[in-house]
Amino acid sequence: MTPLVEFRAVSKHFGGIHAVDGVSCSLHEGEVVGLLGHNGAGKSTLIKVLAGVFPPDAGEIVVRGEARSFESPAEAREAGIETIYQTLALAENLDAPANLFLGRELLTPWRTLDADRMEHEALGVISRLNPVFRDMKKPVRAMSGGQRQTVAIARALYFNARILIMDEPCAALGPAESRMVLDTIRRLKAEGIGIFLISHDMGDVFEVCDRVTVMKNGAVVDTVRVADVTEEDVLAMIILGEKRRK
Repeated sequence: MTPLVEFRAVSKHFGGIHAVDGVSCSLHEGEVVGLLGHNGAGKSTLIKVLAGVFPPDAGEIVVRGEARSFESPAEAREAGIETIYQTLALAENLDAPANLFLGRELLTPWRTLDADRMEHEALGVISRLNPVFRDMKKPVRAMSGGQRQTVAIARALYFNARILIMDEPCAALGPAESRMVLDTIRRLKAEGIGIFLISHDMGDVFEVCDRVTVMKNGAVVDTVRVADVTEEDVLAMIILGEKRRK
């Protein structure tokens, strides 16, 4: 099966700092790949290369079998790649429909805002992610952390994202809200969406990831199937920067 995304020997340098150094890894449809490593391992730089924030200095990115070069995040979004950062980038004073269509509002034939259609469309995609979501018209600032994540994910999916990058989606969430987010990730997997998941929580990683790619000092230590390793194996790879001893 052709991967959704392949990094082929991708490198990114900032002066003498090799933030990403010859990284190769892949992501398939309906798969969650965890990107793991200490702060400074290169995970964030790698996803920013995929998201069109930074151009790679070497190597190539292949999306659905086609080599791509993104000059901006807008070009990456057009290719079906969306990033959900830990900050979520939501407008706190607006409700769910307004956030979902912020900057891409739906208009009537008279060029006025089509509020009813935006609410209907938002309800459809949000209900698909979280069937019990009930706060469509509540300002985002009054929503729980799990609900806010749902709105951010819905915004990506409505505009046909097939590749999601999720940066610490359960950070600062309580157990019930984290469960909501992990259940959402499972639903996305079932729909064939591929997800790169950055997380420091091994419990979450082992619950939803199919494979993990461990990075250290900008390079890949190894990529392993979650079913073949233990949490202790992965922690050792992160700390030591060495492949798992078999």
